[in-house]
Formats: sequence, structure tokens, C-alpha cells
Amino acid sequence: MATLGGRPVVDTTASYRVLETSHPPTYYLPRAAFAPGVLREAPGTSYCEWKGVASYLTIAAGDRVAEAKAWFYPEPVPAYGVLLDHIAFYPGAMDTCTIDGEQVQPQPGNFYGGWITSRVVGPFKGEPGTAYW
Repeated sequence: MATLGGRPVVDTTASYRVLETSHPPTYYLPRAAFAPGVLREAPGTSYCEWKGVASYLTIAAGDRVAEAKAWFYPEPVPAYGVLLDHIAFYPGAMDTCTIDGEQVQPQPGNFYGGWITSRVVGPFKGEPGTAYW
């Protein structure tokens, strides 16, 4: 579950948990699980050597706007085809973000989108000096 501007933006038990080297997991949630009207297209793309070209979304609810803080793969590479119609977002851009009732701690830094819970142990990329591990 995640809230923004005091309102729920997504609540689901269906997700894909993606693990990358030196990162806490990133969760990709079904597009259909997001509250109606909270997602807006945002400019820009980026490239992941594993998943393909990502497009960005803005999440807006209540009086808050998380500009370009969510991403998805409109045409993921075949190995990550399950991510089609799924969206990831930076948990630090939300008011609250929980997994099984536990408050998520966002991965440090403003580049990575990992979700840290008590069951996830680092160290993780994101702190100063960790960009090139």
C-alpha cells in the first residue's frame, strides 16, 4: 500500500520483486491496481541494460505531486516480459509505503528505487561514494 497527499494511490498483494546487485528489492505493481486518475505520463526515458527502455509517470493525489517518480517498461526485453503493464516507483516520494504492514525505508540517494524492510540487509548503493561498486 502507498499513500500520497493523504490518499491511497495503490493497494495490492500482486507484484513482482526485482533484485539487482547491491540493491534492496524494487517492486513492480500492476497498473490496474493504482487508483483511478493518479497516474500521468511524464517526459523522458532511460535505458536499463537488462529490462530495456523505461518511460516515466507522475503520481498525483490529494495536494501532492510526485513528478516523474514512477517508471514502467512499455516494451520490456523478453526476459523481463512479466513487467509489461507493471509500474515501479520511488517509495521515498510517497507519504507512506508499506509491505505487509511494515513501513518501507527508501533506498538512499535519489537514483535508486529500492524498498528496505527489516527483512532486507545491506549495504546498498545510494550513499555517497557507493556509485561504482
